Amino acid sequence: MRPRLLYLALLCIGLTGVSACSSNLLHRLDSPVLLQGNDSTAYRDPAVIYHRGTFYLYFTVSRITPDSIVNFVAQSESRDLLHWSAPRPVTPIAQHLGYSSPGNVVRYGDEWILCLQTYPRPDYRPEQGVRYGNDQARLFIMRSRDLQHWSEPELLPVKGDIPVEEMGRMIDPYLIEDRDEPGKWWCFYKQQGASMSYTYDFRHWTYFGRTNAGENVSLLTTDSGYIMFHSPQNGIAMKRSADMREWQDFGSLITLGQDKWDWARGRLTAGTVLDLRHVRRIGHYVMFFHGSGPLTESEGDFNRNASIGIAWSDDLVHWEYPGGKSP
Repeated sequence: MRPRLLYLALLCIGLTGVSACSSNLLHRLDSPVLLQGNDSTAYRDPAVIYHRGTFYLYFTVSRITPDSIVNFVAQSESRDLLHWSAPRPVTPIAQHLGYSSPGNVVRYGDEWILCLQTYPRPDYRPEQGVRYGNDQARLFIMRSRDLQHWSEPELLPVKGDIPVEEMGRMIDPYLIEDRDEPGKWWCFYKQQGASMSYTYDFRHWTYFGRTNAGENVSLLTTDSGYIMFHSPQNGIAMKRSADMREWQDFGSLITLGQDKWDWARGRLTAGTVLDLRHVRRIGHYVMFFHGSGPLTESEGDFNRNASIGIAWSDDLVHWEYPGGKSP
């Protein structure tokens, strides 16, 4: 670098901080939509990990053809949040499986673990209208060494040593390591609210309990405990706990710019948050979510017209997005 350019760069850092000099990635976005759905495709249920300068985004794809509707999990990557690689499937594609709702990706030993669910809708055709997954929905994980190549899905026996047919319908898994006991891992999932189980090896599980909550639970660890994000009928709500046993509601329902967004007018949901406050060129909590619309899910925008969006915050209460801020 020439001396004058080096001087200007150092002056910029001294006056405004590193993130301003390097052009904050979030502030460069001109739309909150990262992946746009359409009349035959829905992008839902984002799970994200930021690793070595790359965002790895995993999500449900619902695809409508003239004679079928099918779900599968796909992934896309970006280094700048503007340009995303073409979505590519990471699970088998079959109606009787309907892999979907990736919760998150965690590091365990020398591998990555992605949690997800099945959402079986066998013989599902477009003329049947909106149809939800049957009672065979269960939780699974997949393993990877490089966040690119994934193992075959393996069942998560989160209810302990009981037959799989007795586990009951369960969806929307999310994994988090215990803040006070390293090596102990929790799985949250939707069954009678938010149910919780724990493991030390991802093979043997103990059921712990439940709390009242919506779907698509995700969590952050804090100095004083845990913060839960969950989705009621519309919007994203929050709870907090010091010990996983007692959970209290806090904050206001998060709906961002939904009242101005046709693409999310039907429902805004499935928020997951990364703490990237100390990451250069980001510097905030970042939320990924999906919105569907202009119709509600029951009116038809469930398997179509769902898009993945982004917002950010410094305190988890006040949220910004490209083009605006929450009230």
